[in-house]
Amino acid sequence: MEIRPEQTSDFEQVYAVNSAAFGGEGESKLVEKLRQVQGYISFVAVENEQVIGHISFLPLTLDGRSTFFSGLAPMSVLPGRQKQGIGSALIATGLDACRSAGYTAVFVLGHSGYYPRFGFRTAADLGFTCEYPVPPDHFMVIELVENSLAESSGLIKYDDAFAGL
Repeated sequence: MEIRPEQTSDFEQVYAVNSAAFGGEGESKLVEKLRQVQGYISFVAVENEQVIGHISFLPLTLDGRSTFFSGLAPMSVLPGRQKQGIGSALIATGLDACRSAGYTAVFVLGHSGYYPRFGFRTAADLGFTCEYPVPPDHFMVIELVENSLAESSGLIKYDDAFAGL
């Protein structure tokens, strides 16, 4: 398996992977919109020239201001290939890329039983809220730069591409 940056030739397969993983086309259509966002970062997991996983990141705002924060959204692995370390490899590669791109923290709306193993913790414990009505333990953050969140708190907002999901 290889993890590499997403290429335009991957778009159709990425659409299929997201649709299969999420049981519908909502996240697939979201990814198509997110590709237009300045600062979008995306990787694919490929095996035998077949995309089997995908992850993307995009800039977030804090109380309406630009930040050095990124949001992980979405991450997907083909259903038959889940629980084989593919998602973990995508997350590790993506977090490294975000760090290299100058992001200081990454937020995620995700499963509270999955993301803490990578160092994510409940964002509310650090004074951050999400613009969406989600259980607090599903909105998490990881610092990529130590103490980068120490002087921050407030409402984290996602790109307008998320509207209507």
